[in-house]
Amino acid sequence: MEVTELAPGLWRWTGYHEEWKQDVGCVYVEAPDAIVLIDPQIPSEDEARFLAALDRDVKREQKPVHVVITIFWHARSAGALAPRYDARLWAPSGGRAAVQRRTEAVTDVFRPGDVLPGGIQAYASGRSTEHVLWIPSHRALIPGDSILGDDEGGVRLCPESWLPQSVRHPKMRKALQPLLELPIERILVSHGEPVLVGGRAALARALQAPSAA
Repeated sequence: MEVTELAPGLWRWTGYHEEWKQDVGCVYVEAPDAIVLIDPQIPSEDEARFLAALDRDVKREQKPVHVVITIFWHARSAGALAPRYDARLWAPSGGRAAVQRRTEAVTDVFRPGDVLPGGIQAYASGRSTEHVLWIPSHRALIPGDSILGDDEGGVRLCPESWLPQSVRHPKMRKALQPLLELPIERILVSHGEPVLVGGRAALARALQAPSAA
């Protein structure tokens, strides 16, 4: 387990995912009106210590807790954490049924253009089952599976094998293009290393179409 405070009120942690067989990234946001857990995974290697620390934070803040899922694959530990904190659980509009099957706890759905608790904004990813999240107060972008760390300090699009046949990289690039209008500093990916500075430039490079041979 690795827990990093990126800014006051913004934390990223990783936890080992038994099914994925890798560490995955998750985000904790303390906003004026809410605590928001994004794609949360309880670290299997240190569950008791993690939950004790989270319990203390929630008790200290005395704010409503919300769990937000970017894509149904990331339901992860949401089904355990939502009832623990009497939290509302938010799922992408096209992925509600799949998240519900995994958590039995969905209370709300959201669509691109919606503003979620904590002032978090939803953007399109190119497929209805996944929405990208934007935290304006932290200039932080949180993709689900559409954007990954590239192991070279930047980001890349997910493999096309992860996508439905109706969504290829050109469609995804077009859907993600509006994100370049945002003053992105951080890209907090779920898979790979996050980008903590220069996020917009990193995203712009990832969205460039490959040159023709």
